[in-house]
Amino acid sequence: MDALDDDQLRAMLALRRFARSLSGDPASADDLVQATLERALRRWRTRHTADALQPWLFAILYRQFLDGQRRVARWQPVVALFAPQKPSQSASAEQVHDGRAMLARLALLPPEQRALLLLVSVEGFSDRQVADTLGIPMSTVISRLSRARERLRAVNEGHVNHAPALRILK
Repeated sequence: MDALDDDQLRAMLALRRFARSLSGDPASADDLVQATLERALRRWRTRHTADALQPWLFAILYRQFLDGQRRVARWQPVVALFAPQKPSQSASAEQVHDGRAMLARLALLPPEQRALLLLVSVEGFSDRQVADTLGIPMSTVISRLSRARERLRAVNEGHVNHAPALRILK
């Protein structure tokens, strides 16, 4: 097997960073990246060669993450009966504490908003790349990104409404 070139290594590190930000757990992030790369390799021949590699991989990773979230939600009541509770970990440095606090605030956002913020702010994706990656219209990206930033601002200021943003009306 050939060694990874710099672009491939940067893409993998960006994938892991995005996965870590979504999952909040290094082991889960590694599993998510591995599942993403496995799926990408299986579907390599179906990929349009004109498409950029990184947005395609991010789209796969995001869909894998959402699938995992649905699986967890479905099995959480059963797992909770058997899983021991984890002891809390205290931060050893102010920087680590601040980073964890920010991740905790990000975790309060819905997965769609969190993914948008991470792709744009951390990974440097353009609105068009985010739209292509997530398979949604660019106008939807712009409006959701605005709402995500507004909600994160509210979370940072302590004005959080934990009620769902939308209601289903009959």
